[in-house]
Amino acid sequence: MQFFGGSEISPSPPAPTASGNNANMMYVFNRNGVCLLYREWNRPLRTLNPQQDHKLMFGLLFSLKSLTAKMDPTIAEKGNLGVPQLPGQGCSFHSFRTNTYKLSFMETPSGIKLILVTHPRTGDLRESLKYIYNLYVEYVVKNPLYSPGTPIRSELFNTSLDQYVRSIA
Repeated sequence: MQFFGGSEISPSPPAPTASGNNANMMYVFNRNGVCLLYREWNRPLRTLNPQQDHKLMFGLLFSLKSLTAKMDPTIAEKGNLGVPQLPGQGCSFHSFRTNTYKLSFMETPSGIKLILVTHPRTGDLRESLKYIYNLYVEYVVKNPLYSPGTPIRSELFNTSLDQYVRSIA
């Protein structure tokens, strides 16, 4: 699998971690907190409007990144809680689980944040998020008609994402 660079998507995506369609939703944010993509597959209860939902999710990610960096036992200089961390800087988290869902997270060196919310019993999705990022690079970033920072409108990406997410979650 090509994670950064390369010219083609891996012909064999990571093996499924569970069976059935347990994916609830997915977010893709850029480094500035702009939601580039929001997809729902299984979300029966809607309590917020989409803009509030995106702000809350990005705020949660910002807070968790800040907290994990502050609590990192390997760094003597802790800095202030709430100060933005650069991608790859400090300690980071990959997922957390509640009694009703599991949130899996990946941040790329360019600051793209991928969030996949699934059933709480879903396994480790780090390789799956890398594969989804490869889909993003191949079908969105390499598209000459795409303007960085704008919402993703690629049908090929959406179709590939739907097929892949239904197979893993």
